[in-house]
Amino acid sequence: MRDYLPIFIIPVLASCTTIQSAKSVEVSEVISADLARADGSWAGVATISQRSDGAFLSLTAEVPAAGTYGMHLHAVGKCEAPDFTSAGPHWNPNMKQHGRDNPMGAHDGDLPNVEAAADRKVTLEYKLADFMLSGPSGLLYADGGALVIHEKADDYKTDPSGNSGKRILCGVFKSGNRG
Repeated sequence: MRDYLPIFIIPVLASCTTIQSAKSVEVSEVISADLARADGSWAGVATISQRSDGAFLSLTAEVPAAGTYGMHLHAVGKCEAPDFTSAGPHWNPNMKQHGRDNPMGAHDGDLPNVEAAADRKVTLEYKLADFMLSGPSGLLYADGGALVIHEKADDYKTDPSGNSGKRILCGVFKSGNRG
């Protein structure tokens, strides 16, 4: 039995070292947006967390039907029903064109499409590249920003909105929403 003891202990000790050295993530700021439908009913929540390992968008929402939906960050912190055009254009502080597949894009408001199964639920955790929350090119600069979900999938190339159709859900991010 003594001959087998070191063989058993070494893997156990190695796994303990791995657990102890796990990287801790510090959260410096969190903002959220309650998403609403055109009729004003609550449809979900979006959260942006500024962390030591980057900025992350988390989304939990309910859409009208199963399918693929375009989603973007918009430049104005307003969501007036029924069409949510008050949210303005996509957030684009660097004045690029739309879409990750557009040779002149992508702008900062471009986000991935989201999928809803038969239960109509959408969830997402997405790392935002080169994201600024505040300052002259930040999402919250001046009047805040909004998250908008569109009725159709984004084609990732057509400027200005990826042919994603009407705005069906909208939520406002403002500096006063810090969680």
